[in-house]
Amino acid sequence: MNPIVLIPARMAATRLPGKPLADIGGLPMIVRVLRQAELADVGPVAVAAGDPEIAEAVRAAGGRAVMTDPDLPSGSDRILAALAELDPGRAHDVVINLQGDMPFVDPAVVAACAGLLVDQPACDIATVVAPESSAEDRGNPDVVKAVLAMRPDGRTGRALYFTRSTLYGDGPVWRHIGIYGYRRAALEAFNAAPPSPLERREKLEQLRAMELGLTLWAAVAADAPISVDNPADLDRARNHARTLA
Repeated sequence: MNPIVLIPARMAATRLPGKPLADIGGLPMIVRVLRQAELADVGPVAVAAGDPEIAEAVRAAGGRAVMTDPDLPSGSDRILAALAELDPGRAHDVVINLQGDMPFVDPAVVAACAGLLVDQPACDIATVVAPESSAEDRGNPDVVKAVLAMRPDGRTGRALYFTRSTLYGDGPVWRHIGIYGYRRAALEAFNAAPPSPLERREKLEQLRAMELGLTLWAAVAADAPISVDNPADLDRARNHARTLA
């Protein structure tokens, strides 16, 4: 297996425009994500940038960036476009899609996502989950829940479904974390397909993969990393950075 880690980023975020360059403890957020991805040591890392200022910030920090069309509709489209430019010879057979808004993601979690593709030969797409943070998560439509067939060790499981709906009954509720490890053929098949009925219903891209018959597995992280989607999240990330200084 020969992975590459790609981080899609664009300035035109709806709830927090310009967030890739938001200062968090003296570093642009995208640079913090880049550093965490490099520490995971699973393969080369590059930012798939939708805007030149993102690419400039990454290169100024010594990282690698490739420009992609700012009008691409999704992060998976962006990483596929970057992959075509970075690896036309198809040397990389696995692509880790790491979101550019998780400035403190644990490198071990990125490595665990990649490791699932080694441990589970039938896995087409690997991802990550974490335990619910509170009872309110169960009924919160903004919290995406993963329904898993867990292995006995409780550290990994095969995904059966993803939903925004409330999950009832006993047992853990797994929050989905937006990190994906694709086998290259699975990424290409996913991007070539139109949005599926369940994807449109739940507004969850990963359901397109499941409706295509692709197999997803998830690794369990101890907790969900800070994800910066709005100004309150940014304040939380900045406060966390102060605790690390």
